[in-house]
Amino acid sequence: GASDPTVSLSETMKGKLPQRKLVTEAAHGYSSYGNQIGLATGLVNEIYHPNYAAKRMEIGAVMAAAPRSNVTRATSDPGDIIILLGGRTGRDGCGGATGSSKAHTVESIDTCGAEVQKGNAPTERKLQRLFRNPEVSRLIKKCNDFGAGGVSVAIGELAVGLQIQLDKVPKKYAGLDGTELAISESQERMAVVIDPKDVDTFMKYAAEENLEATCVAEVTEEPRLVMHWRDKVIVDISRAFLDTNGAHQENSAYITLPSEEDNYFKKTKDVSDMKKAWLSNLSDLNVCSQKGLVEMFDSSIGASSVYMPYGGKYQLTPAQSMVAKLPVLKGKTDTVTMMSYGFDPYLSSWSPYHGAIYAVVQSVAKIVAAGGDMDKIHFTFQEYFRRMTDDPKTWGEPLSALLGAYDAQIGFGLAAIGGKDSMSGSFNEMNVPPTLVSFAVDVAKQQDIVTSELKTPGNKLVVFTMKKDAYDLPDYAQMMDSYRTITKLVNEGVLKSTYTVGFGGVAEAVSKMAFGNKLGVAVDENFDAEELFKPYYGDIVAEVAPEDMDKLTAEYKVCGTVTEAPEFTYKDMKVSVDEAIAAWTKPLESVFPTRSGVEEKKIDTGLYTAKDIYICKNKVAKPKVFIPVFPGTNCEYDTMKAFEKAGADVEMRVFRNLNEGMIRDSVDEYVKAINSAQILMFPGGFSAGDEPDGSAKFIASVFRNERIKEAVNQLLNQRDGLALGICNGFQA
Repeated sequence: GASDPTVSLSETMKGKLPQRKLVTEAAHGYSSYGNQIGLATGLVNEIYHPNYAAKRMEIGAVMAAAPRSNVTRATSDPGDIIILLGGRTGRDGCGGATGSSKAHTVESIDTCGAEVQKGNAPTERKLQRLFRNPEVSRLIKKCNDFGAGGVSVAIGELAVGLQIQLDKVPKKYAGLDGTELAISESQERMAVVIDPKDVDTFMKYAAEENLEATCVAEVTEEPRLVMHWRDKVIVDISRAFLDTNGAHQENSAYITLPSEEDNYFKKTKDVSDMKKAWLSNLSDLNVCSQKGLVEMFDSSIGASSVYMPYGGKYQLTPAQSMVAKLPVLKGKTDTVTMMSYGFDPYLSSWSPYHGAIYAVVQSVAKIVAAGGDMDKIHFTFQEYFRRMTDDPKTWGEPLSALLGAYDAQIGFGLAAIGGKDSMSGSFNEMNVPPTLVSFAVDVAKQQDIVTSELKTPGNKLVVFTMKKDAYDLPDYAQMMDSYRTITKLVNEGVLKSTYTVGFGGVAEAVSKMAFGNKLGVAVDENFDAEELFKPYYGDIVAEVAPEDMDKLTAEYKVCGTVTEAPEFTYKDMKVSVDEAIAAWTKPLESVFPTRSGVEEKKIDTGLYTAKDIYICKNKVAKPKVFIPVFPGTNCEYDTMKAFEKAGADVEMRVFRNLNEGMIRDSVDEYVKAINSAQILMFPGGFSAGDEPDGSAKFIASVFRNERIKEAVNQLLNQRDGLALGICNGFQA
């Protein structure tokens, strides 16, 4: 969430960075982290509203999957040991949770800088690898990651009675006092409860992944939270007191009814000049292309994404949900996870109640449009509101939104199983728009997924319409019947492409559907001009072959026909697809460029053709591939699967460098692995980004070790072996 990043720098608020600076630097930050840990980012959107100038919003969600057999839910018993695992503790993040929950002023820049945690993506990747090992996950009785409150919360929540030794907490640097060690929110740390008999085994597995692990606490019979620092007890609190959640608090809430005069659903667009209306609609900040932003993220890492963020031959039809196969290591799966979101800041500003309802509706509609089953959906809500005061009207905004979200859950019969809130979106006298974003998640089969780009000229375009009552609220029964029918039609292949109506109405939907393959749309002349631009959340546009029209049993309106001529026509309006794409891509091109600015030259490389195929002198029935893993490596699993699919045996080993002994052992292991392999594969990845100090230099320095160098030379020159490198591995 941001304000308009295209405005002149002269309009920057006092005490704030320019919006353009905020959106570009933030994108560098959150894309860098996701790319480094090797998680595919299949959907990225920035939402624009003037009031996000008060405080930028960044929210998101990640889907994870684990085999049920690997998940244990045990109790913490007296004598159990708590191990702190992963990154070291520093002063970064001291007071971060309370800091992020404060209203900010121009003085904040002088007082809040230290509250921000520093990320450490390579360590996060190591934690992923460790926890993915079933031998490890079954040893863990309970686990917390480190967030708000640091040690005091992450460890303090794991058992009723605890003795915590703060001196044992690994530090980034000397000089931290007991309070700082107890509350620092430094990232990439885990606290795990382990049975005493399993501690040595767990430590061995952590060392194999090059992870620091330290026993820092013990579970006790006495129900007290006790912290020791420098041979003194500095915290000793009874669990009974902690369980009270502190002092009782309450407040009054006053919900203000939305104004009928400003009814968001009754607003109309000037359609006297239809071409102008069409192009200006595509140029709206909440409709226009964000491809330059999206391309900063890796959507294909892990080789599990079912479709790219932009579809069609020209990759110009934006996806509305993320769909990825379960990341199984062995065997195949056609099971996919789906995730979408819904939210309109302008609708929520008019009515937080309606805004929350249609956030839920929109998130459901996007899952259904992609081929998901509505009845399997669960939600997680993330809320962002102004700083709460004693004024009951400030409390009325989140209460109104939560009542709306609750109404939608009851209406659909679907539950929210998670959420996160922040009541801190204020800067001086300015407040963020009331924000409740609904994330919907689902599970489906890969073969049931449908994409959004138009497929075939001559096909009909229809809008599945959802009924609303006199108060502009959904008719849930009709909506659910329609959605179940749409899912059935998608699964049967009747609907060739689909798109959920959003901020720019049907006109936005058919335009974006057409962009991917540069087909055109002849809008039906009977379709009302004003209706083309209204954000009827819940409605779904679909492409249907003419011979399948009789199979449509849900309520719909015909809105047009797919044409081979790349143009949009409606009555006497004609807009070429290229003209529309130009209007759509222009607004944010200067902020998130898709072009380098360097003069483009076509380079014809031709195809590489080998006159004959080289056959290895030393033939083996099943070649062995050695994949070394270094800090920053993040595509070793997909590389392994590709080689196994081709028929090879794969050995993966992490290079460990926590101490001299580990380095010597790793060199021995690498020499042995290279000597028994026919192929050496350096996989890709990052280390602190992809700059010159990245993992390529680290890999190269390791492979300059005389013993490893000799093993590689023997592999390539005497045993006729092969070496391959990708990304940082190729640089190395």
